Amino acid sequence: MLARMSDAQPMDPEDRKIITLARSARARNAVPEGAAVRDETGRTYVAGTVALASLKLSALQTAVAMAVASGAKSLEAAAVVSDADDLAAADLAAVHDLGGPATPVLLAAADGSLRATVSAG
Repeated sequence: MLARMSDAQPMDPEDRKIITLARSARARNAVPEGAAVRDETGRTYVAGTVALASLKLSALQTAVAMAVASGAKSLEAAAVVSDADDLAAADLAAVHDLGGPATPVLLAAADGSLRATVSAG
């Protein structure tokens, strides 16, 4: 079961930015999900769902992999734009591995509205 954090707090501009980037990746690539992560230096990594015959990764797993491959040491936040009601455990595990259990994962609807903030841990 996912631990949900309060959705009542005001949206940080940097969090709004990663939701916007995730939303644009989803729309641009016509994929089921778009994701973006922000690392400890403020750099962002944006990805869409990967669905090849030999490789399947969620958008969030792809964004985390891109951050790791680029030398990120930790994550400040992550965002996913999806029609799904919840985030997959594997997605939260990827964020947890790099960012730690307190890293917030923002789950947004296709229009960019925040639906939930989920703890990676």
